[in-house]
Amino acid sequence: MTIPVALLKKKATFKRDPERVPEDFHEELFRLEEEGEWLVDRVTGPYVEVPTKYGRPKKVPKGHLWHHKSCGQCGHIPGYSTSIFWVMRKLGYDYNDPRDQTSCTAWNYYASATSNAAAQAAVALRNFAAAKETGYFPLIHCGTSYGHYKEVREELILYPELRAEVRKVLAKLGKELVMPEEIVHYSEWFYAMRDEIASEQKRDMKGIAVTVHPACHYYKLVEGDAIYDPDIYGGQRTAIVTGLAEALGAEVRSYSTWFDCCGFGFRHILVQRDFTRSFATMRKIEVMKEEADPDVVLTHDTGCVTTLDKSQFAAKAHGRNVGVPVMSEAQFAALSMGAHPYKVCQLHWHSADYRPLLEKMGIDWEKAWAEFEAEVKRLERGEVEFLTWDDVDA
Repeated sequence: MTIPVALLKKKATFKRDPERVPEDFHEELFRLEEEGEWLVDRVTGPYVEVPTKYGRPKKVPKGHLWHHKSCGQCGHIPGYSTSIFWVMRKLGYDYNDPRDQTSCTAWNYYASATSNAAAQAAVALRNFAAAKETGYFPLIHCGTSYGHYKEVREELILYPELRAEVRKVLAKLGKELVMPEEIVHYSEWFYAMRDEIASEQKRDMKGIAVTVHPACHYYKLVEGDAIYDPDIYGGQRTAIVTGLAEALGAEVRSYSTWFDCCGFGFRHILVQRDFTRSFATMRKIEVMKEEADPDVVLTHDTGCVTTLDKSQFAAKAHGRNVGVPVMSEAQFAALSMGAHPYKVCQLHWHSADYRPLLEKMGIDWEKAWAEFEAEVKRLERGEVEFLTWDDVDA
């Protein structure tokens, strides 16, 4: 069943249900700071306020950000992270790319449950303390890290015994307990900055049909902290990827399994990979193709991009109706601003055929690939120290 667009566009307002919706956590966050339990890392520079699911405004800092990178992005989709950095530089916002960041370890927690609450919380606060030491505010690249850290925040607010355990761990590292005023996902930054991104647009995205897959770990974990815009989907769906795509002129199309997981599932991808591949292709990609016929699928999490993209090769071998490129909205935004499809967005790491999409965007992918290969050869010969990935190929 395809949801009527008119219904999605209908205005809606959220009313707080005291039996279901928790109080704004900030009151407890600052109370605990006053009692000496921890330090709150406040948003001090310019920021954009965005609407969350139950109406609370959320501060998204515009610059001076400490990038909490994703292990899966860096390892499997490097163009994801480089696109985030590239867009931020093009808009003139400074950032810190830390070398002492650790993984959030949420993979271990969600896939196997072999860790414990104190260890998970200590890792989170150790990273937050490292960010505060630099004077930059943390920006979380991974949806799983983002959702996990919000769960950690709730646990630490509720349980003083857990705070005491974590304090002992951090004391051994010479670090204080630090909790950010807001836990901010990179895609929230792209949503907040969508008008500035659109103002630097070099490529016309009109005529590009998009379907959006929302990341479960973004909007289903501590859902009250996720962005919901009453002007997008009538406020009934998280708005961030759709808001950016529409600001860039793309047409966002709906489909009936929008709320479904991508199929990644952590344990599934480890022990039931066939389930993951079949779910990703049959419940998501095939439905998108049949109901919306998109030129590209946009999503905003490491596991979602990986699963929806990499699963298609097996389904294609079995004659399934697949074959649509998948990328993050950060890569899509970078392409719209003129980023090189290989030097910056690194689409050659993706499996589903993206070349028809580039052609529809007006990008000569053969010429771009030749430029990329020539640059790599110069690098190999020692003529340059690094790829000139800041070049704008409009």
